[in-house]
Amino acid sequence: MDVIGRYRLQDKIGAGAFATVWRGYDDDLDVDVAVKVLADNWASRADVRERFLSEARLMRRIASDRVVRVFDLGRLPDGRPYFVMDYVGGGSLGDVLRHGPLEVVDALWWGADLARAVAALHNEGVVHRDVTPANLLLRPNQSGESGGGGTHRIVLADLGLAKRAAEASGLTQAVGTPSYMAPEQGRGDGGFDERADIYAVGAVTYALITGHPPFSSSSIGEVVNRDPDLPPPSLQSLLHDAVGQLDDVLGRALAYRVTDRWERADALAERLEAEAYRLEQEAPIRAMERTRIAGDDTLPTTVATDPPVRRRRRRNRAWFLLSLPVVFVLAGVGGWFLFGQ
Repeated sequence: MDVIGRYRLQDKIGAGAFATVWRGYDDDLDVDVAVKVLADNWASRADVRERFLSEARLMRRIASDRVVRVFDLGRLPDGRPYFVMDYVGGGSLGDVLRHGPLEVVDALWWGADLARAVAALHNEGVVHRDVTPANLLLRPNQSGESGGGGTHRIVLADLGLAKRAAEASGLTQAVGTPSYMAPEQGRGDGGFDERADIYAVGAVTYALITGHPPFSSSSIGEVVNRDPDLPPPSLQSLLHDAVGQLDDVLGRALAYRVTDRWERADALAERLEAEAYRLEQEAPIRAMERTRIAGDDTLPTTVATDPPVRRRRRRNRAWFLLSLPVVFVLAGVGGWFLFGQ
């Protein structure tokens, strides 16, 4: 399969149980595209085909640059549907996590950016239901934008499980990725809303900090049967560093009971941003405290709050010591001229 419609296929960029995604090229528009094609083993299932097309229609209707946009739809000669999306070429948060956990501050900025993206989806009246690192694409920032990674912003992809919020409360099928799934979503009793996505935002942020989800559930049964009073492993104990209010902030996002969770994704985003900023401001002070514990008391504490000042003072002291021999030589020559003749 080298061509689909007017799109030349370049390489496979993703594959799941129901569909395959290809990177293609649109010669008419002179742009890269992503082409999602229903898997041939599901072609005869009318319900699966309809769900596939519903995803395309939903993505098309959402007016936010935080969601991958669909701009074309078609069918292959064998009848399988496909749809064409904007190509987001920065990889995914799943790719980032494959290299291990991030620095806490970086993870918090990414988490806040994710919460903002989810808030944009909720503002459109849609619940994602499958917020996982693999479904979070990274788009290079445009001029003047800011994002979790500084140079990229998170864009939500794979809305195959997404539903209108009004419909979500009536769903009874448990679907999603267990390690990032809210308990009420796993029960499949229809009792969930946008706060299921907020749980997933907390789980992804926790994974960015530690390298793994807070609860490594391999099945939906494990999600549902988790002890309601069991909190996620403490970041304070895992990192052995000052993490401030992070355990409380993420603990509230990851609460077993829906009513204990953040009610809005943008409220969670604000707290994550505040914690990231606070940790950035405190980092030089904590570094100085670690130095003092190691036995280096050569500099006053106030210097630690301004690392450039500390470097400048050390540099000036070094120049002073290096200049002493020159001063002695010049003094000796001057004395010889004055008194030696």
